[in-house]
Amino acid sequence: MKPYEQIDRRNFLTKSTTIITGGALGLGIIPNGALGAEVISDELENVIGPREGFSPQIGTLLSMMTWMRATILYPVNGMSVKELDYQHDDKSNTIGAMLLHLAATERYYQIDTFEGKKREDWSPTDNDRFGVAMELGDDGRNKIKGNSLDFYLNTLNEVRENTIKEFRKRDDKWLMAIDQDWFWGPTNNYCKWFHVCEHESNHNGQIKWIKGRLPQTK
Repeated sequence: MKPYEQIDRRNFLTKSTTIITGGALGLGIIPNGALGAEVISDELENVIGPREGFSPQIGTLLSMMTWMRATILYPVNGMSVKELDYQHDDKSNTIGAMLLHLAATERYYQIDTFEGKKREDWSPTDNDRFGVAMELGDDGRNKIKGNSLDFYLNTLNEVRENTIKEFRKRDDKWLMAIDQDWFWGPTNNYCKWFHVCEHESNHNGQIKWIKGRLPQTK
């Protein structure tokens, strides 16, 4: 694999038919005030900042989440079901399970911050679809398998599209609102959603570690 600095992100984003397009993400034109000139954001995928159609801080957060998502998808591009299901040892998660876990985690924060519900209040539909992937462990190792890459990418995209739709409805005041009862201490919505981005970064390293140990790459 090329060193990260050499990844042609624009080429990857253009060719991947499963990544949400800039138009669907609301990444059309960055306002004049953001960069001093009107520019097309898909020419500046490596520029973090406000996005048209979103409040300034929410747009900036979304630009970070979008950048991180492309970084996650790059190393799994073209993987087979066998590769996605590869388990390195009895304590490891598969790459497929981690991809579904990312979708489940984002759904967790949607339910918490958009719907005001806690984990124990999840609907049967959300529990059936995302409960195992949220927890992983032995259940995840036994049950999350046999799915194509498109299955995982479509699920990630579906969940992200809902995040984008809900972000459009909210402003920076909502983003800064503090949950005094959050389990690790007082936490605002910005921190919760930045954690979604940071969480993907964490699993990005795990995915690359597992990919480097696939039997056919030894």
